[in-house]
Amino acid sequence: MNDSVPSADTLRAALGAVLDGLPPRQAAQAVERLIANYRGATPTDAPVLRDRSDVAAYAAYRMPATFEAVRAALDAFAAAVPGWTPLTHTDVGGGTGAASWAVAEAWEGAARTTVVDWAEPALTIGAELARGVFDAEWRRERISGALKLADTDLVTVSYVLNELTEADRTALVTEAARAAQAVVIVEPGTPDGYERIIAARTLLVEAGFAVAAPCPHSGACPIVPGTDWCHFAARVSRSSLHRRVKGGSLPYEDEKYAYVAATRLPVAPAPSRITRKPQIRKGQVLLDLCGPDGLARQTVTKRHGPLYKQARDADWGDAWPTAEED
Repeated sequence: MNDSVPSADTLRAALGAVLDGLPPRQAAQAVERLIANYRGATPTDAPVLRDRSDVAAYAAYRMPATFEAVRAALDAFAAAVPGWTPLTHTDVGGGTGAASWAVAEAWEGAARTTVVDWAEPALTIGAELARGVFDAEWRRERISGALKLADTDLVTVSYVLNELTEADRTALVTEAARAAQAVVIVEPGTPDGYERIIAARTLLVEAGFAVAAPCPHSGACPIVPGTDWCHFAARVSRSSLHRRVKGGSLPYEDEKYAYVAATRLPVAPAPSRITRKPQIRKGQVLLDLCGPDGLARQTVTKRHGPLYKQARDADWGDAWPTAEED
C-alpha cells in the first residue's frame, strides 16, 4: 500500500530526503554539464546521466520542472478524453521518473508504470524517490530505434528526443504509436524542441492517432516554419534545495515546454487554445489563439459579459471556447 499521494510537494520532500548531503560544488558542476545537454542539439550514444552524483544533481535541477510540464500536458490530454484512465503506463527514457510522478498524480496511481532508461544510477534513485508513493518497475534498456515496447495504455516520452538521432527519434515514436493507445511527448519549449514535437506529431497522425492536445485539430500546424514556435509555460515552485543547486534566488521559475498528446481513443479537443500570455488592458483582454481555422487574435471586452471575466482569468495554454477574430 502506498503511504503518500503523488504531488509536487511529495516530490520535493522525496528529493530533499534522497539528496541530503549532496556537496553543492559537485552538484553545481554536474548541473552545468546537464544544462548543456538539455539545451543542446547534439545527439549522444551514451547516457547523459553517468553516475549517482550526476543523477542527484539532475533530480534537484530538472525533476520539479519536468513534473510540472508533463502534468500540464496530461491535464490538457485528460480534458480531451474525459472518463478514460490508463491502467498501464510506460515512461520511455524516464530517468528518475518525473513523468511517472505526473501520471501517478493525474490518475491517482491507477496505472501500473514501467520506467525504461539506460542509466542505471537514474533508475536506482528514481526507485528510491517513488518508494511508498506509487508502484513502478524500473527497467534498464538502451533508448534507441531498436527499443521494443510491450503493449500499454499510455506511453510518455519527456525530454528524450533531443538525445537521439533523427532516425532513432522516428523509430521510437513509431514504436510508441504501435504499442500504446495514447502517447504524450514533451520537449523543451525552444524552436528545436517544437520542431521535434511537430515531427513526432506528424508520425502519430500518420499512424492513425488523433491529436488531443494542445492542438484543436489533427491537421497541419498553421505556424509557418521558421517564423515562430508553439510552446507553453508551467510555473515551478522552487524549494531551498532547488534554489541552492540552480544558484537562483526567486521562489519560482517558469518552465517553457512544447508537447503533443495523441490517442486512438475518441477525443474531444479544445475548440481553440491560448498560445501566448493573455494581454490584459483597460476594459479588454487580447488573446492569441490557435483554432480549427488557424491562428487568430481575439479581443474580449466588458460587453462580452461573463466571457470577459473568463478571459481575465485565462492563462497561457488554456482551452478557449472560440477562435474568432474580433
